[in-house]
Amino acid sequence: MAVRRLAPAELQPKEFAFTAENMAWAKKQIAKYPEGRQASAVIPLLWRAQEQAGGWVPEAAIRHVAEILGLAPIRVLEIATFYTMFNLAPVGRYHVQLCGTTPCMLRGAEALKKICHKRIGEQFAVTPDGNFSWVEVECLGACVNAPMAQINYDFFEDLTPESFNRVLDELAAGKNPKPGPQIDRQFSAPEGGPTTLKSVKAKA
Repeated sequence: MAVRRLAPAELQPKEFAFTAENMAWAKKQIAKYPEGRQASAVIPLLWRAQEQAGGWVPEAAIRHVAEILGLAPIRVLEIATFYTMFNLAPVGRYHVQLCGTTPCMLRGAEALKKICHKRIGEQFAVTPDGNFSWVEVECLGACVNAPMAQINYDFFEDLTPESFNRVLDELAAGKNPKPGPQIDRQFSAPEGGPTTLKSVKAKA
C-alpha cells in the first residue's frame, strides 16, 4: 500500500470541532465501551468527523478526536492514514471509488478508468466545479456484478462505459441515478432472469 499523507497545509482548516449534535452522538459511541477502552471508538468518531468535514479528515479533526478520546494525536493519525476509508484530502461532492480488483478488471473496469481520467482527471483531483473526484480501490464486495463503483454511499454495478457516463451525467445534473445493477437483473441474480426452479412440480 502506498504511503498516505495528510493534505498540504494550505488545504487544512485551522480548526475543527464536532457540532453539538455530533458531539452528543460521539458520547453515545464512547459509552458503548467499558472503562479504559474508550479509545475503541476512534473509528466511528473519525468517520463522523469525515462526514462533517465534507468527505475528508483534516488534521484538525484528527487532533479533535484524539482530544476527545484522551489519545496522543499520533495514535489517531496512524489509524486515519492506515484505513483507506478515510480520505486525507478534500474530495468532490460525488466521490467515485472505482473497483480495480481482478473480477472488475476482467469485465471492463479499465474502460471505466479511462472515463474517470477523461471526465474527472487524476486520482484524488477535484473537478473545478467541485462535483467529482475519484480513486481506484480494492474489492468492493460485489464481484458477481462486476464492474462496479461506489459513489458516496451508493453502489453502481454491472457498469458499461455508456451506463457509467449516464450515472455521472445524472449526478452532474443534480439527479439521483438508481443505484444497484445497471442491467436487467435483480441484485445478484443471474442476468436475464431465473434459469432454474421456474415451475412448480405437482405433488405425486
